Amino acid sequence: MRGLFILFLLSLLLIPSAVYARDDIGSYSIKEALDLELSKEKLGNDIKFYFGDQAHGKILKNYGEFRTNKKTNAFNKSDMKACQRAFLSAMISLRDRAVKEGGNAVINIKSNYRNHLTSSEDTFQCGAGALMAGAALIGTVVELAD
Repeated sequence: MRGLFILFLLSLLLIPSAVYARDDIGSYSIKEALDLELSKEKLGNDIKFYFGDQAHGKILKNYGEFRTNKKTNAFNKSDMKACQRAFLSAMISLRDRAVKEGGNAVINIKSNYRNHLTSSEDTFQCGAGALMAGAALIGTVVELAD
């Protein structure tokens, strides 16, 4: 009987980990993510962000479209918290690119999770699993007139 129990335990180890994997794609509020104190602290006010088709000022210079794909640890976090953190990391990457290029804004920001492009002024897409969460964004770095 003991040998059977050990055999059973060993067989559990052979079950592919994909059986336990989870990758739920959800929509989360851009406003809620940007209103977090950590987001305000990390992003600052020097670069402006415009999502989807949000109206913005006159474009003086276009530096091009840039992509970012950020992952974060989701262990022991709600999907929303993990996705907000992944989104913030992606936004920091876009901000840093705008600064590097000499722009003052990122416009037409869209989600691009798993190469599925979605445009929204209100939500971003994020994939969350048991261990990781990820957000991918595309945005155009520009210099806008004041």
